[in-house]
Amino acid sequence: MFFGVSALQSFHVAISLVGIAVGLWVMLQLIASNRAPFATAVFLGTTLVTLLTGFFFPITSFTPALGVGIVSTLVMAATLLARYGKGMRGRWREVYVIGAVASLYLNVFVLVVQLFLKVPALNALAPTGTEPPFAMAQGVTLAVFATIGFLAWKGFRPAVSTI
Repeated sequence: MFFGVSALQSFHVAISLVGIAVGLWVMLQLIASNRAPFATAVFLGTTLVTLLTGFFFPITSFTPALGVGIVSTLVMAATLLARYGKGMRGRWREVYVIGAVASLYLNVFVLVVQLFLKVPALNALAPTGTEPPFAMAQGVTLAVFATIGFLAWKGFRPAVSTI
C-alpha cells in the first residue's frame, strides 16, 4: 500500500487512463476512416486489461461497478471478435465501431463516477451520485459519445481486413 492505494489499484487506474487517452485517438481515426492498427491494439488491449484487473478487486455483493464490468466484458468480446476474428467484414464493421465506442464510453462513464467520488470539489457537488451535477456530467458524456458513435459509424469504411 502506498498512500492507501494498492499496487493493483494504481495499475488499474494507470492502464485505464492510457486506454481512455488512446481510445480517444482511435475514435478520431474511426471518424476519418483510418484503421490505426497499432493504436487500436493498444486501446483494445489496455481496455481489456482494465476489465480483467477490475475483477480482481474484492467482490462481496453485486454492485453497479460489477454490472458495468460484466456489460463491458460482453461488449469487448464482441468488439474483439468483430475486429480480429471477422476482419470487420459486412455487418461486423458496425459491430466493431459500436463496440469500440461503447467500450470507451463505459470506461469514461466509470472515470466520471470515480472523479465524483474522489475529487473533493466534485464530491461536494454530488456526494451520493444522484444529484443534478452528476446527472448532467453523465448526460454530457453520453451525448458526446453518441455523437462520436454516429460520426464513427458513418465515417469508418475501411477496406476489408485480412486479419
